[in-house]
Amino acid sequence: MVVAADRSNRVVNDLEISQSKFELFVKNEADTAQLAALFSNFLKTGDVIFLEGVLASGKTFFVRKVVESLGTEDEISSPTYAIANFYSCTLNDVLHVDAYRLKDGQDFHNLGLETEVEGSICLIEWGSRVKDAFDDFLKVSIKLVPKKPSEREIIITAHGARATNLLNHLKMQYKTE
Repeated sequence: MVVAADRSNRVVNDLEISQSKFELFVKNEADTAQLAALFSNFLKTGDVIFLEGVLASGKTFFVRKVVESLGTEDEISSPTYAIANFYSCTLNDVLHVDAYRLKDGQDFHNLGLETEVEGSICLIEWGSRVKDAFDDFLKVSIKLVPKKPSEREIIITAHGARATNLLNHLKMQYKTE
């Protein structure tokens, strides 16, 4: 993983520290899988994670690695056509949603998934489309790096108290790895 600078422009173990933002670069899928595994250590029932990025940026790959790290024997796939997939994991079940075909939070509400969100970890690809349905969420933006096909820029932002707590735990753990 590549080093970024903090607010005072000092180099700090691969991350940029700010109040509600965590930015890093991953060189390949192995780095992404490592980040996803670390990420999964802090997730608990009721957490909501939005994933953003262009097609083929790695949203579903990131979800797959988070869910695998949470301990599942289920096959993990994109819920593009089904809109929602459910995975049974060791400690927490996971709801994986693809919101690409949804217009807004009302469309999400009409699916009747609120109880599922409350009783699981919820990972939503294209989550910004339904953000008005949630008060507290982490947003993971995955961006392609020009001329470097295997590298990604990942920016994680917190929206809400629980999300900020999650982000702070992630930053501290990542800093010590």
